[in-house]
Amino acid sequence: MTDILTLDLDSFAPTVARDVQDAAIRTIEDGGVVVLPKATFALSAAEQRFLSPTWSDGHAKNVSLDGRRLKGARGGGRDLAELAGVVERFATAAAGLVAALFPRYAPYEKRARTSFRPQPAVGRAVSWRKDDSRLHVDAFPSRPTHGDRILRVFSNVNPAEPRVWRVGESFEAMARRFLPRIRAPLPGSAVVLAALHVTKGLRSEYDHLMLGLHDCAKADLTYQREAEQQTVAFAPGTTWLCFSDQVLHAAMRGQYMFEQTIHLPLSALYAPERAPLAILERLLGHALVLA
Repeated sequence: MTDILTLDLDSFAPTVARDVQDAAIRTIEDGGVVVLPKATFALSAAEQRFLSPTWSDGHAKNVSLDGRRLKGARGGGRDLAELAGVVERFATAAAGLVAALFPRYAPYEKRARTSFRPQPAVGRAVSWRKDDSRLHVDAFPSRPTHGDRILRVFSNVNPAEPRVWRVGESFEAMARRFLPRIRAPLPGSAVVLAALHVTKGLRSEYDHLMLGLHDCAKADLTYQREAEQQTVAFAPGTTWLCFSDQVLHAAMRGQYMFEQTIHLPLSALYAPERAPLAILERLLGHALVLA
C-alpha cells in the first residue's frame, strides 16, 4: 500500500526538525505522498473571486502560468494580471516548501508549469488517455524527461470541499504487471518524432516505457476496479506533495486547486536507486537512457 505521511507543519516556510525531514524524504522517494493539512495557501478576500469556473476559457482544463504567459484563462486585463500574480505567488511558495522539506533538491529545482484548476476534477468529455479519474503515473507524450523526476505540489483552496484521490499500488508492482504488454518502439521513431516537432527532443526508451505504463494502466478497466488502492480525501486548506511519475493516482472529486510541477535530475535525489528509472532498469536488465 502506498505510504501516506501526514505532517503537522503549518506554513509554506516551515522550520523542519531533522527526524521529520528524514521521514518526508523516505516517504516521497519511496513513492509515497506527504500531506500537510495545516499548510494552507491562503487567498485574500479579493482573491476569493477567482474561485469560479468562469475564469476558465472553456478549452483548457487548467489556468496555467508558463514563464510569464497566463494560458487557459479569460477575463479583463486587470483581473487576469491579478490572477497571474496569485498563480506566481503559489509557485514561489511551493518552491520554498520543497526547499524546506528536501534541502538537497533546492539547487536543482527546475520550475515547470504552475496551474490553477477552477474546473471540477471530473465531468469534462475527454478520451480515456486524458481521463485523470483513472489510476495512472504521469508521463508526457511531447516532453521526454530521460529519467528526470516529476515532483508536484498541490494545494486545495476550495473552502468547502475536499479534493479526493484514489492512490494505487507501488510503482514496481504496477510495472511488473504491465511491462510485458508494451511493444518496443519502431526503429528510428524517436528521431522522426523529434524532427516533426511532435516531441521536444529525442524520446528515450525510458520515456517510451513510461508512456506505455500510463496508457496500459488507464486502458485496463479491470485493473482500475480491482488493483490495490485507497481513497484519500485532502480537506480544504490541505497541501500535499508526491512524485507523480511514481505514485499511481486518480482525481475523483474536487474543484479549485493550485499545482506546481518541478523537474529534478536523478542527481538531486537522496536515493536515486528508488526512482522509476532505476526500478525499470533493474527489472529489464539494461540501461534505458543514453549516458
